[in-house]
Amino acid sequence: MATRLVLDVLFSDLSADWYGSQIGQLAGLPSGTIHPILARLERVGWLESRWEDIDPSAAGRPARRYYRLTESGATQAGRALASSRRPQLGFVPIPKEGLS
Repeated sequence: MATRLVLDVLFSDLSADWYGSQIGQLAGLPSGTIHPILARLERVGWLESRWEDIDPSAAGRPARRYYRLTESGATQAGRALASSRRPQLGFVPIPKEGLS
């Protein structure tokens, strides 16, 4: 579920570079959840990342690490999201005995 929320944010604008806390805020997830997901998606090649080229002293904040879906990552993630949202055909709940 959390990975799907992260991917939903990334898919909302494929041309954008997203930083971790921004993704977390939009997905409604804490940093401790977001960063392991981003690291995992990068390890499997779905994401690429880069560090922001700023002077932290001049900017008054640390440099941000930006993420974006790779072309193949967007394709594979799109397929995974589509299949996770597809209704499960053939599922028929079995009623408990004694219930009418």
